[in-house]
Amino acid sequence: MSAGTNTETTGGLLRRHRDFRLLWTGETANKFGSAVTGLAMPLIAVTALHASTFQVGLLGAAGWLPWLLIGLPVGVWVDRLRSRPIMLAASAASLLLFATVPLAAHFGMLSLAQLLVVALATGVAGVFFQTAYTAYLPRLLDPADRAEGNAKLHGSASAAGIAGIGAGGLLAQLAGPVSGLLANSGTFALSLWCTRRIRHREPARAERPERALRQEIAEGLRLVAGDRWFRTFTLFGATSNLMLTGYQSLVVVFLIREVGVAEGAVGVLAAVASTGGIAGAAVARRVAARMGTARAMLFFELALPSLAVLIPLTAGGARLVLYVVGGFGVSAGVVAGNVIKSTFQQRYCPPELLGRLSASSAVLNFGAIPVGALVGGLLGDRLGVLPAMWILTAGVPLAALILWFSPLRTCRDLPTEPLRLPDTVPAPTAALAA
Repeated sequence: MSAGTNTETTGGLLRRHRDFRLLWTGETANKFGSAVTGLAMPLIAVTALHASTFQVGLLGAAGWLPWLLIGLPVGVWVDRLRSRPIMLAASAASLLLFATVPLAAHFGMLSLAQLLVVALATGVAGVFFQTAYTAYLPRLLDPADRAEGNAKLHGSASAAGIAGIGAGGLLAQLAGPVSGLLANSGTFALSLWCTRRIRHREPARAERPERALRQEIAEGLRLVAGDRWFRTFTLFGATSNLMLTGYQSLVVVFLIREVGVAEGAVGVLAAVASTGGIAGAAVARRVAARMGTARAMLFFELALPSLAVLIPLTAGGARLVLYVVGGFGVSAGVVAGNVIKSTFQQRYCPPELLGRLSASSAVLNFGAIPVGALVGGLLGDRLGVLPAMWILTAGVPLAALILWFSPLRTCRDLPTEPLRLPDTVPAPTAALAA
């Protein structure tokens, strides 16, 4: 059993595994806070600073740009160091950075430049946190518990996102988006406290020979490029994120300026649409068991997100339901697909390379996000918000054709045995100490 696993073996993870319960609580609080800030930041830009469509897209891009800038070396550092201290430092940094926004507003000094700096700096913290978290979870849980753990974490993240978006919209309506951001600081503090209380400690890293940073980066890149499954998921993730972020960066502008939705109602609509994520996490394991993991990936990532094309048809009155249905399908498909993919990668990837796998694939996956936000902003400025929404939402199901023309279409299940490292990706001479 893993070091953090309780001796009791019956019941669900949340009941029998104290450390996972703390991780789950902290992550739920973190996702709630991130959802509030994710809505509050563009609302502040649009309503308080009167930002243009392109500037709103630029703000969305700034938070993800660090993946392109530092993602690869962070993967190496995470493989060299313990993950939990990195997670703690990154969470504390994000808490302090977000607190500067209401502070500056209080003194009348808030500007778009500060929002961009905060988004960029918290994006750096996010690169460290997400990479360390991806490597930490499989070390905390036994292999048999990872599917349940991933489903619970993705499901709670979706639920927290729903509540956070709704709360963010309500706070923006009642107290203004800046005050809402200040009230939300407690969620980040709770996340930090829960992570701090986890008892499980990773063993000290065994001594490993000094190697050039770029050599270890190259090993991670070769792992992604050389394996057909990692390569397929990475290419699909990058293309999908480009389209998803492109239209999502315009949603606040689209709903407020094109459809005429009130600020508070934006959060409610987004929250209702996001319930698809809860549904996707709840059924992912059962659908995968019945259909096969490969076939389930095609269903969740190709069929359900096709509903995205309903979103540009949204208008006032009864046609607001089109946004909800489209957003529900996208959210359900993406979250369910992530549950299946995460469990597969944790089982399939050698543990000593998890940090580099996460960072190498994330450089493309998450690196496409700022590009998508910029593309969305540019298309919205040049063509208009509605034509841009049509182009980008149509691209969501088209991106999944990468999966359709991949090995997934020819098999029922993804591999269940761990990957054997090829000669081009040598295993480190020392992994975690026993």
